[in-house]
Amino acid sequence: MAKVDISLDAELVVEVMVLAGVGSPQDAVELVVRDYIARGHRTEARTELTDRALREADVRPQEPRG
Repeated sequence: MAKVDISLDAELVVEVMVLAGVGSPQDAVELVVRDYIARGHRTEARTELTDRALREADVRPQEPRG
């Protein structure tokens, strides 16, 4: 896997380390990135179900009103 070197504000990294309970800046940043990706996937899954339900509702014939 390719590696990327970046610079981050030390205070941000220390805060993540404390919140996540990890002792390594590398582990802290990886944890945050993995969590962000997982949240994105969960959001996509939820919105996909909603979109599918809406599409199915649009396809069904509507009953006459009135």
